[in-house]
Amino acid sequence: MNYEQSLDFIHSRNKFGIKLGLDATADLLDKIGNPHKKLKFVHIAGTNGKGSTTSYIADILSAKGYKVGKFISPYVHSFTERIQINNTEISQSDLAKFTTIVAEAIEKYNLTPTEFEVVTAIGLAYFEAQKCDFVALEVGMGGRFDATNVIPAPEVSVITSISIDHTQYLGNTISEIAFEKCGIIKTGSKVVSYPDNHDDAFEVIKNTTLDKNVPLVVPDKNAIEILSMDIHGTEFIYNGEKYHINMLGGHQVFNAVTAIEAVKLLGIEEDYIKKGLSSTKFRGRLDVIAKKPLIIEDGAHNISGITELKKAIQTYFKGKKIILVMAMLKDKEYQECIETISSVADVLIATEPDNLRKATAQEIEEVAKKFIKSTYAEPDVNRAIKLAKSLCTDDDVICVCGSLYLLGEIDEQSLNKEDN
Repeated sequence: MNYEQSLDFIHSRNKFGIKLGLDATADLLDKIGNPHKKLKFVHIAGTNGKGSTTSYIADILSAKGYKVGKFISPYVHSFTERIQINNTEISQSDLAKFTTIVAEAIEKYNLTPTEFEVVTAIGLAYFEAQKCDFVALEVGMGGRFDATNVIPAPEVSVITSISIDHTQYLGNTISEIAFEKCGIIKTGSKVVSYPDNHDDAFEVIKNTTLDKNVPLVVPDKNAIEILSMDIHGTEFIYNGEKYHINMLGGHQVFNAVTAIEAVKLLGIEEDYIKKGLSSTKFRGRLDVIAKKPLIIEDGAHNISGITELKKAIQTYFKGKKIILVMAMLKDKEYQECIETISSVADVLIATEPDNLRKATAQEIEEVAKKFIKSTYAEPDVNRAIKLAKSLCTDDDVICVCGSLYLLGEIDEQSLNKEDN
């Protein structure tokens, strides 16, 4: 296969839908030599903050000098973002090579893995072939029956912030969802939990670690002191050490201290932790993508994420006119998300991603009208951004938000970067 053929093959597995369970992935990996059994992992599950925490951990380990695989989803611009080593995306030729290996095994043994199971197998095969020292492995959905959970006991399991999401697969309560996330906790590992999890979630995390007889580390919220927060980053003290992160939002401090505790369990020293944290960037998390006017993008896609975005807008842009360019998937409680963010929005321009699960721009606007005086519907995100720019001055802020799928559709022309 070439690169385009490999992508066509991967996406063709969509016909098998989402099937939670480990047997299909384990069977496929067995047919290609069980690459996952030759690697060391930090396994990361949670509702929000998985990608950021995965990136912090990978960058810290890279700063130490390790060869570190990073497996994340979804991607923003290029499919190859999902599989990286030391922040270098898998090449198109290597993606084609390892997709071909996986596809041949599927055909030979008449297997029926889903798209995510195929991508997981490709990533693990690539990391093993490249002889990675560690892999920072982000769970796709849930944990217990997620394809990534075929791995043996990781060096560290990380549970990030847990909230309500994917209820049709994971359950309707925090406790039920936490139970699924905690499925990545295995005897022989160590566990780090996000420091500000809901009491119900923490109870499940604690009981799971007791049942599995594994140590649990929870960062001390009281040991965190925020020194400064602006659009250039955050400085904070944790347990007497000063750190700088580029990623915005108070929740990113909690993600960072979760990563700090995880890598300390691997014996990483402070100098490398600080270097790694300060270098971490992760697309789609309160990114500044243009300056005049200021345009930020954020992939917040559920109630917890939208709530954190609202807090960030209140922190960084107090007193500014805020124009939201917003899209949501229909299965993400979009009505409640719109109501939550509405109090910080002066204008809302409803748009939509190229995704079958989308809420239409008209549906978004219909809800927004109940809470915001000035609303528009423009399905095309780039035309929506141009509309937003026509409604604001250089002192105003445009925030593109609601879905990571949307962010990849933003083009350079709509941002007019050459003028910034």
